[in-house]
Amino acid sequence: MDQRLSLLLILFSLFFLSWSTVESAFPRRPQLSQAYIEDACSATRYPTVCVKYLSRYANTAMQGPEQLAHLALSESLYRALCTKAYILKVAKELEASRDRGCQEVKDCLAQISDTVIQLGQSIRQLRCLGDEPIGDDFFWHISNVETWVSAALTDTSTCLDELPGQNIGKTKATIKGKVLNVAQATSNALALFHRYAAKYKVTTKKP
Repeated sequence: MDQRLSLLLILFSLFFLSWSTVESAFPRRPQLSQAYIEDACSATRYPTVCVKYLSRYANTAMQGPEQLAHLALSESLYRALCTKAYILKVAKELEASRDRGCQEVKDCLAQISDTVIQLGQSIRQLRCLGDEPIGDDFFWHISNVETWVSAALTDTSTCLDELPGQNIGKTKATIKGKVLNVAQATSNALALFHRYAAKYKVTTKKP
């Protein structure tokens, strides 16, 4: 496991630890209901996937659309990390066996590695929003999150393009399935972030 992956895993663990601490400190907050999750997910491109991943957070302390976007991005990062680990394992096995398809898998691995970094960056930018008053810096962070998540989504598509065709073997088909899963989760996270950010763009729009 390389140092960047280890660092992101630590950051990911710290996020949930800090979130749990905040949750226990404010036990009277409204709860994140299943109905709220389903309503928010209905505006995403893959609502079934969205509900599946976020339903585990139903009945936790509610902190609004920002928290939901944060959770969606964290779910996407988690899946990207798992997918990267799997592709890295496959790449090493193919390289050892001198498989001709090794380079395709390595190219896909490079894209997913970028996806991991970009999703980590987007989560850090989103965390900055809570400390910023509404102004230029606030919208700068919003723009950064949108840029990083969009780039992550592009990289998942590029990874899928590295493994073209249907008759590519069971292992590569498994990789495509995992990467597609990351792409869908990332697409949903971007939609939920847009939903959160839209209210600020509307309220600050000049007549």
